[in-house]
Amino acid sequence: MKERDIEVLLRDGVKQLGGKAYKWVSPGNAGVPDRIVILPGGKVIFVELKQENGRLTRLQKVQQETLRGMGAAAVTLRGADDVKMYLDVLKEMMERGAKAARISTVLH
Repeated sequence: MKERDIEVLLRDGVKQLGGKAYKWVSPGNAGVPDRIVILPGGKVIFVELKQENGRLTRLQKVQQETLRGMGAAAVTLRGADDVKMYLDVLKEMMERGAKAARISTVLH
C-alpha cells in the first residue's frame, strides 16, 4: 500500500472518531511528522506514516525526539495494519475517557 493510501486510512479513521488528522507541512522544518491528529477532548498526536518496510530518516527521528522531549505524543505507524490497530487503541481510549467523564459528572 502506498503511503498516501495509508494517510487516507488514518484521516478517514480519525474522522470517524470525531477528530481531525491535519496534513502538516512546516517550511524550514524538515522531518516533521506527516499528520497532526486532534481528538475530541483535546488529545493531540503527531503521526509519521510509513509503508510497512519504511524507515525514519535521521531528521524524522530528531523531530520526534524533540516533540516527545516537550511532552508531546509522537508515533510512527507502518502500513495499514498499524493504522487500523492504532485507530482501535484510540477508540478504546476515548470510550474509557468518556465513561470516566460521565461518572465524574454524576459524582459532582
